[in-house]
Amino acid sequence: MQLFDVVLLQSDAGVAKSLVSALSPSVASVREVHTLGELRNSIAKHRAGIAILDMEKAALSEVQTLAQDFPAASIVCTHRCADEEMWTAALNAGAADVCRASDTSAIVHAALSSQPSRQAAAA
Repeated sequence: MQLFDVVLLQSDAGVAKSLVSALSPSVASVREVHTLGELRNSIAKHRAGIAILDMEKAALSEVQTLAQDFPAASIVCTHRCADEEMWTAALNAGAADVCRASDTSAIVHAALSSQPSRQAAAA
């Protein structure tokens, strides 16, 4: 199994710490960034296969732009109040999934399971 780099942009430091701990054994590296600009630069520089993005830090239009600009990267969105309407809108914008920010296991599962299909689509 190929290991992927992950870039993480979260508004809650506790969520970010939990995700770093949970993802580290399964991925090549996890980089935490603090702005959308840093997220974009890190995906490009490190050819990250997975971006985990807090939707409180980005609009749906930014999710769409990221999906278009980085088709090989899976974008998993998080939000403290994720619901079905947000999930549908984010998937339509190009996200692989949307999870509640507090559900670390769902986020990890979404990130790791979405990557192989995303790379096949980009090929």
